[in-house]
Amino acid sequence: MKSQSLGWQPIALAFVALAVFVVASSSFVIINPGQAGVLSILGKAQTGELLEGVHFKPPVVSAVDVYDVTVQKFEVPAQSSTKDLQDLSARFAINFRLDPSEVVTIRRTQGTLENIVSKIIAPQTQESFKIAAARRTVEEAITKRENLKNDFDEALDERLAKYGIIVLDTSVVDLELSLEFA
Repeated sequence: MKSQSLGWQPIALAFVALAVFVVASSSFVIINPGQAGVLSILGKAQTGELLEGVHFKPPVVSAVDVYDVTVQKFEVPAQSSTKDLQDLSARFAINFRLDPSEVVTIRRTQGTLENIVSKIIAPQTQESFKIAAARRTVEEAITKRENLKNDFDEALDERLAKYGIIVLDTSVVDLELSLEFA
């Protein structure tokens, strides 16, 4: 009789050990190089970014959003009018990365990288191109293309910095003139 009553104890002990293992393993998160994380407890983003390494997180009630802070590339078309009212179209390649120290703010205000690209980078690229193109004639835009790019870079850097986005480089992939000028 005594041997039968001991049969459930190893099974119960195994379940307890399994539960402890699951809770313990979900209490840590690893942030790899080139990433930054944001800890959310019960849906609220906590202050302080998680940089590379192992970090403790409360089990069950928390989640970690991981952001890639390496160089990203995004191509965006832009259209504007020049000082002499000619239509100018361009396509820009934007190399950028997220500022790791700003990922908590980025998470709270923008959410995902897709939101950042569609809601911030694309419209700010359009606006920066309008600023740069409006300063010169279409002829100057062609003959002094480097000046157009420099004005565009300055405007874009200034506009994206306030969102925690660091512009590393831009390239004018394509520049098209209106049919009236061509």
